[in-house]
Amino acid sequence: MKESPKFAVFGGGSWATAIVKMLCENLDTVGWYMRSVYATEHIKKEQHNPNYLSSVEFKPSQLMLNNDINEMVRYADILIFVIPSAFLYSELKSLTEPLKGKTIFSAIKGIVPETSLIVGDHFFTYYDVPFNDIGVISGPCHAEEVALERLSYLTIACADEEKATLVCDHLSCDYIKCTTSDDVMGTEYAAMLKNIYAIAAGIAHGLGYGDNFQSVLMSNAIREMKRYVKKVHKMKRDINDSAYLGDLLVTGYSVFSRNRMFGNMIGKGYTVKSAQMEMSMVAEGYYATKSAYQLNQDKGKKKAKTPIINAIYEILYENKNPKKVMAKLTEKLN
Repeated sequence: MKESPKFAVFGGGSWATAIVKMLCENLDTVGWYMRSVYATEHIKKEQHNPNYLSSVEFKPSQLMLNNDINEMVRYADILIFVIPSAFLYSELKSLTEPLKGKTIFSAIKGIVPETSLIVGDHFFTYYDVPFNDIGVISGPCHAEEVALERLSYLTIACADEEKATLVCDHLSCDYIKCTTSDDVMGTEYAAMLKNIYAIAAGIAHGLGYGDNFQSVLMSNAIREMKRYVKKVHKMKRDINDSAYLGDLLVTGYSVFSRNRMFGNMIGKGYTVKSAQMEMSMVAEGYYATKSAYQLNQDKGKKKAKTPIINAIYEILYENKNPKKVMAKLTEKLN
């Protein structure tokens, strides 16, 4: 009988906590790397993450908790990274264990700022991990609803269908349904872009725009996403699938969306810095906006038409007035 692969989750936030919870439904032991010694010790004693999804109870005997990233890499066969993209580069600096031979799945919704690469490309370029050993875990799914065990759906993308199915099987349970995809780059870029559009939705809400405008904004956002993703990775895909449109809608509309929350604060008059300080969680879309904008500009005449991304970049990075920028954007939407 073939031995079951060992899984490890890297990250201590809400999405990492949710993924550990899913894996615990199917595995006797789940590896969990968290940087915070306080958090790991708290979980061992109190059986829940002190900072995120504290309602989720764990059996400490089921968890292999560790603050040493190298020990956790040595332990596991399948590594699921859920560290915010803004901190991934610095977190991996302490890594001395080779990643070659491991299967890497990213549940990170963003671009690594230091390299301007999506996470899969970053592992391929800097850690020599073959593309066949790299996958993506995307939504539509909010960690908070996983904690409540509300029915949720995941898309598991990998060029190696066997690996995608394996991860799919280990995350599936009564309240999680998984589908597989071979569009690794497309789903990863879509997961990054939807956070930018959620910030746009939040800004619009903060400025007093209603549901009628939001529906037009989301309709334009999915078409903009299609143009952008087609430019970076052209292949046959249905942009209306859950991994693209579904993930965009839940992030743009949900009260659990931290990117929408961040945008809402900007729309209400918060500065970027004050909004970031007020939030206890990272809004990945803030970092994604700069990277997505610059990547598109670098394409020169071949760049995609991205009025929404451009508008959010102007607000967040050029300090332009949100009210004026959004008013101009309304003239470009249809």
